[in-house]
Amino acid sequence: MSDDLTRDGLKNKGKGVTDEVKGRVRNTVGGITGDSSEQIKGKAKDLEGNVQRKIGEAEEDADNT
Repeated sequence: MSDDLTRDGLKNKGKGVTDEVKGRVRNTVGGITGDSSEQIKGKAKDLEGNVQRKIGEAEEDADNT
């Protein structure tokens, strides 16, 4: 069971960080091009990634207790 939580935690952290970066890039591109829709989508993706990363961290913390 512990190994599953660790694996899931690492997976969620990795996906979360990836989505955060994608969101920040999208937000920046939207700002440069003046595309507010792209900026909003980027901010949403960044937030989604942040939540997923925190879930992964919580899973790892639960595994370590």
